[in-house]
Amino acid sequence: MSALASTADPLTFAAHAPAAAVQPFAANLVQSVDWLAIAPPTLTAVVGLVVLVADLFVADAKKALLGWLSVAGLAASGLLLLPLLDGDRSTFCLTGDTHVCSYTADRFTLVVQFLVLGGALLAALLSVTLLKDADKRLPEGEYWFLLLSSAAGAALLPASRDLATLIVALEVASLPAFALVGIRQGDRKSSEAALKFFLSSVTATAVSLLGISFVYASTGTLYLTQVAERIQHVDGQLHTLAQTGVVLTLIGFAFKTAAVPFHFWVPDTYVGAPLPIAAYLSVVGKAVGFSGLILVTVVALPSYADVWGPALAALAALTMTVGNVGALRQQATRAYSAVRLLAWSSVGQAGYLLVPIAAAAYSDDAEHSVGSTVAYALMYAAVNLGAFAVAALVGRTKAANRLADYRGLYASNPVAALLLAFFLLCLAGLPPGIIGLFAKVTVFSAAVDAGLGWLAVVMAVNVVIALFYYLQWTALLFRAPEGEPAVHRLPAPLTAALALTGVVGVALSGAPQLVLRFADTGLF
Repeated sequence: MSALASTADPLTFAAHAPAAAVQPFAANLVQSVDWLAIAPPTLTAVVGLVVLVADLFVADAKKALLGWLSVAGLAASGLLLLPLLDGDRSTFCLTGDTHVCSYTADRFTLVVQFLVLGGALLAALLSVTLLKDADKRLPEGEYWFLLLSSAAGAALLPASRDLATLIVALEVASLPAFALVGIRQGDRKSSEAALKFFLSSVTATAVSLLGISFVYASTGTLYLTQVAERIQHVDGQLHTLAQTGVVLTLIGFAFKTAAVPFHFWVPDTYVGAPLPIAAYLSVVGKAVGFSGLILVTVVALPSYADVWGPALAALAALTMTVGNVGALRQQATRAYSAVRLLAWSSVGQAGYLLVPIAAAAYSDDAEHSVGSTVAYALMYAAVNLGAFAVAALVGRTKAANRLADYRGLYASNPVAALLLAFFLLCLAGLPPGIIGLFAKVTVFSAAVDAGLGWLAVVMAVNVVIALFYYLQWTALLFRAPEGEPAVHRLPAPLTAALALTGVVGVALSGAPQLVLRFADTGLF
């Protein structure tokens, strides 16, 4: 009995065993950390903590320094991706199997982290102007801490290779975003938007956790690659439990991607949030949701492709249709109609992003299909952030941000009008926005190659619907203004955001093949 106890209890065993026998056991408890691999999200989180502490000591007159420190931190985090390009790196691995890890910095991870950190950087540039215009009405230290914390979680998520880390990263990205949406104290729209966003996200997390717990109960592991192996050989008594876990996990991530019918929070959240945060959610929030969905479906549950494939295809068709019809119904004179149009448009774009993931279930080359989603996400991020940057410019003088407020923008600010026209044409998929056309053709071909002809037809119809409202907004920019044209002053941070998005959009339109090459995921 005592022998059994000493073997079962590590502490008792360590006390009675020779030193030589204890060494291997102690060594197994020590896990090396690849600090370079985890550097991008780690630096983002550290800068967030530095900004929060510095806010206690920086005088009110110099609070703007916190914003520029945050911008510099995000830029430095993005640069830390460069040393990781030479090959895949993994850390937090099982001591018995170094191929099973919790964190992997592969091609897919780096591309999504580039998108996340780049999107957060542009949102930070827009935020510098917002906080200056707010004139101390927004808490700057808390604002930057929340933004950087959310960006750190978003950068962690694509590297997650176990379900626990995936959920933790998802919540680290989401929880600060609730507070950012409702950060304007005393604003009923902002509070309502934050509440809707919070309730929908918490529901999504609860459903996902329930599904993941069922998957864990069925397979006995949380690591994605091990789940993929073991879920194919689940005991017959646990088969229903595993299927239920798969379905619930997918439903939870459908909330995060704003797929219909889980999209109801999007328009009101975008309107109630500060405009840079709406831009952040439209790009970084989508990157988080879709990268998590890709990891769960294509990496962890490929054997259940017959379940999630048809489900995602139906969701894609429904999402793009509802989103584009919602954008089409926006009235030019309604308050916040420009932001609402961008919100509904983002729902429609989410439908396009779902198409290649659904196609991966039917395709012999799932990696190519996933690459199409990543390529489309890169295009959408650049041009959508540019459109929000112009909306932020107009919103400085027209607080209601109606579509009618953009009439005659070319007369008062030709550069901003031309850039917005270019961004809208990219989103519509029309020349000279070649990158938008290229991305849509890539997604369309992924559906056709996978045998989803009906989904390609639905997508084609929705592209035509979207053409109407994008071109209608574009035409407004060049019409004669009503009365004296408003003068829009361009602060340096806003100018930098417009310049960056414009340069990226034009450069990629000149060489669109670079996007697909860059988006080669390397997941397999």
